[in-house]
Amino acid sequence: MKDEKTMNDNGAGLKLSRRLSALAEWVPQGARFADIGTDHALLPVYLAQQNRISYAVAGDVHEGPVDAAKKQVAEAGLADIVSVRMGDGLAVLSPGEVDTVTIAGMGGSLMARILDQAGNRLDGVTTLVLSPHVAEDAVRRWLVSHHYVLDREMLLEEDGVIYTLMRAVLVHDQSEARSSNESLYDQNLLAPALERISSVLMHEMGPLLLRNPSEAFHRKWEQEILKRERVILQLSHATAPEAAEKAREWEEDVREIREVLSCLPAAKPSSN
Repeated sequence: MKDEKTMNDNGAGLKLSRRLSALAEWVPQGARFADIGTDHALLPVYLAQQNRISYAVAGDVHEGPVDAAKKQVAEAGLADIVSVRMGDGLAVLSPGEVDTVTIAGMGGSLMARILDQAGNRLDGVTTLVLSPHVAEDAVRRWLVSHHYVLDREMLLEEDGVIYTLMRAVLVHDQSEARSSNESLYDQNLLAPALERISSVLMHEMGPLLLRNPSEAFHRKWEQEILKRERVILQLSHATAPEAAEKAREWEEDVREIREVLSCLPAAKPSSN
């Protein structure tokens, strides 16, 4: 995450970008916290300065951001609270070390792979605060398959980019988790206006976002329609025999997205 550092008027701490501020709000009070892909450790330093967390690990796979994070932590006098580590994904953690993990600023497929490779390093992690910038469906599918249940989703527009933010909590009882996710991803959500939403589109659009669509939600999916229509146009000029079939699949996607948008309640003005 490349969020510029600025200081509050009193010089007492960091001021975060609106996206990082929103993520920070979702970190439980008193959490033992890990920020994966931490860059300059802005989020853990801010949370520590606000007395919101009891402990933090700031992890990054690259040496430059790790050095910058160490400098930031040292200048803030927080070395006893924030541990900066270099490593790939959640490899920087020990099992049971933290209860809350934030990952942001990367694609959803990579995010899901990082979570998948974590193994027992996710032991004790009951809250995940995530912001994938593409392929959000890959993250939602990972959460469902590992007994996490979304309790918050939002879209936030900053500098012309619409970001997806989500928080999920671990449900230890697997049958309860399964039941909660079945209810959350109810494909009859828009009935009777729309008999059924495909599971694919439900995971792409977000079950909580569909229940409370904002102006940003409508803009995001109108943009997605335009992207897919450009792909269809490119496929129409392709000579490969499979191109026509692929174009039909994309056309069906666009048709379904338009149908869902037409059945949603009127967009509420966004506070973002």
